[in-house]
Amino acid sequence: MKNSKFIWSNGEMIPWEHATVHVMAHALHYGSSVFEGMRCYDTPEGPAIFRLDAHVRRLYDSAKLYRIEVPYSQEELSQACKDSISKNELSSAYIRPLIFRGAGSLGVVANGDVPVDVIVAAIEWGAYLGEESMTKGIDCCVSSWTRTNSASIPVLAKAGGHYLNAQLIGGEARRNGFDEGISVTAAGTISEGSAENIFLIRDGKIFTPPLSAAILGGITRDSAIGLAKDLGYEVVEEQLPRELMYVADEMFMTGTAAEITPVRSVDRIEIGSGSRGPITEAIQAAFFGLFDGTTEDKRNWLQTVS
Repeated sequence: MKNSKFIWSNGEMIPWEHATVHVMAHALHYGSSVFEGMRCYDTPEGPAIFRLDAHVRRLYDSAKLYRIEVPYSQEELSQACKDSISKNELSSAYIRPLIFRGAGSLGVVANGDVPVDVIVAAIEWGAYLGEESMTKGIDCCVSSWTRTNSASIPVLAKAGGHYLNAQLIGGEARRNGFDEGISVTAAGTISEGSAENIFLIRDGKIFTPPLSAAILGGITRDSAIGLAKDLGYEVVEEQLPRELMYVADEMFMTGTAAEITPVRSVDRIEIGSGSRGPITEAIQAAFFGLFDGTTEDKRNWLQTVS
């Protein structure tokens, strides 16, 4: 990660090194934060943020689920994302808006004295799982940690505290020599990676777990589904048994950071040919084609930064 010069913080641009948080912030003690990750791409029309409106809406949905009152409108935050790109003179970047409860109380349930702080950071960040992963694929394992579910937390929220589960899943995988971990539900069906949604391909048909599999409703996931259907593929959202991964013809993961990343093995069982498959490659090409103009942006997913 490369530091930028400025961060948007509570309505104004401040130097990166001045963007500090008090050690008694409620979010630091209790995980009371919600956030987003989005990407800005260098397109022929200039820097453009991918699906800005969808990301900002999900951010505010996450805040609503945790009853966090956001002191800025969605329009103001969208503009802050654009300003973070232009102020830092970035052509492509990863954007991180964060809403969190600040210092004011040590009570687990925050009272009215706890302020809500909002920041937007934009940084240069390449392929999350490595540049080679985009073509060669990654090695995954099924984690011993199951995915949390809606009986305990609102899994559709993208909240800071939820990622303790993700840290356990991804950390266990990396300590054991894998690139990423995969969680299953309490029933043993496939859920998601530590920070990615999952797609399997078998006999030309694309399968992905539904929202009821305790997954985050990924915006890149939704984009991949739309692009796959544009290419003529059938996409099925249903509960999937763990073992279907081992006999899949292809497999890939999606996420803002991961983009479209092929999976070449799970639990040291080779998936298909053990490298990126043709359907995965076609979806990748359609996805990245949005940013160089070879794929028509017919859904207006790109918002240019003026």
